Amino acid sequence: MKLEVLYEDNHLIAVNKPAGLVVQDNEHGLASLEHHVKSYIKVKYNKPGAVFIGCIHRLDTNVTGIVLFARTSKALARMNEQFKNRVIQKTYAALIRRKPQPMAGTLEHWLKKDPKQNKTKLYHEEQKGSKKAVLHYEFINTANHCFLLKIRPITGRPHQIRVQLARTFTGIVGDVKYGQTRPTSDKSIYLHALGLSFTHPVTKENLNLHAPMPQFGNWKFFKDIEKNLLKE
Repeated sequence: MKLEVLYEDNHLIAVNKPAGLVVQDNEHGLASLEHHVKSYIKVKYNKPGAVFIGCIHRLDTNVTGIVLFARTSKALARMNEQFKNRVIQKTYAALIRRKPQPMAGTLEHWLKKDPKQNKTKLYHEEQKGSKKAVLHYEFINTANHCFLLKIRPITGRPHQIRVQLARTFTGIVGDVKYGQTRPTSDKSIYLHALGLSFTHPVTKENLNLHAPMPQFGNWKFFKDIEKNLLKE
């Protein structure tokens, strides 16, 4: 697999994840993005032994976009702290089938993961074992019967964007787990991790990383306005 590397230095590496690939090594032995990143580093820098790659965050298997890994334990610990303190700005693009009303706003719910079904349940009030989920959304444009939303999640719960959009408006295009009746041909869903903005854990530089949207299916209708999604 050829990696699309978005950013790389001695401390971090960011790549554009394709759909259908798990992020982290797992007990099922499935090929992972983490495995491919380790192989890339090992070959590029002729590393004789084991390669350290720290998984900082994840995307669902059928979601595309930017994933950031740490190349040192120091960078991993500091980036984990930034995620924990919610000082990292994440920007997603999502396609849904119905225009949201209102066209911009904040969604707040309580979510609880069902590990047996690998599905997240949404509640409007706090439940035992639930966690608060918050995101901001904004309608950007429409094409080919799809509506493009910019999503800025404040929290990072499992399947958060997917279930909050599905229960508030309509499910993300292709997301049969959360209400859509027709899957996409490649089993991906129209949710893309477009950008990450954060402080470099070592140099303290402000970084704004961008993963270009896929250029297949309905995504191609929105290519010309992609960078508008990253504006404040």
